[in-house]
Amino acid sequence: MAQTVDPRHFRELAGLDPAGVCRRALCAWDQTNQSYLLTVWGDDYAIEPGKGQIEPTGGREGPVHEYLSLFMVHYLLGARETDPAGEWISEKDLPGGTTFFRGPHAIPTHLVSRRFADDLQAFGRQCRELHGSPLDMADLAFRFWVAPRIPVAVLYFEGDEDFPPEARLLYDKTISAHLAPDIVFALAWAVCTRIAGKW
Repeated sequence: MAQTVDPRHFRELAGLDPAGVCRRALCAWDQTNQSYLLTVWGDDYAIEPGKGQIEPTGGREGPVHEYLSLFMVHYLLGARETDPAGEWISEKDLPGGTTFFRGPHAIPTHLVSRRFADDLQAFGRQCRELHGSPLDMADLAFRFWVAPRIPVAVLYFEGDEDFPPEARLLYDKTISAHLAPDIVFALAWAVCTRIAGKW
């Protein structure tokens, strides 16, 4: 996948007050290495604005998913001191969502439904291994804390003779305070590909 984080966003992040970023995003600042320390989906990352790079620090190996990198930088740039409201909405409920999240910006939940078909047990195992907490929604659903202020719910509906199995993503209603629609889309891609076991 091509590099998706524009260098100017790293430069913008480098120009911000680290104390303010840490307060808004609930992360830490490493003065020695000039990097933000952020926990994303249970893994620790160092985001170095001056070098324009993101590195895992908690033992996770391999490159960082590009859409996850995009999400991390924009989360640090845009996070607000707003706690989750505890109310789930779909991407279509976001401002401008009905027009933005379609066509090339449709959420790729088909990656999840194709991966698990009607195997709810396999879906449940995967979600639990990825630190998901069960939710009383759909046929099976889990909540993931992707970032300190960003919970995402993944719902799964079994298919029947009339409808195929279907997966959906829901977001806390405060997500639009933190992220623009295109970054929500990048987040959704990262969530769907990880649940589907593709990174």
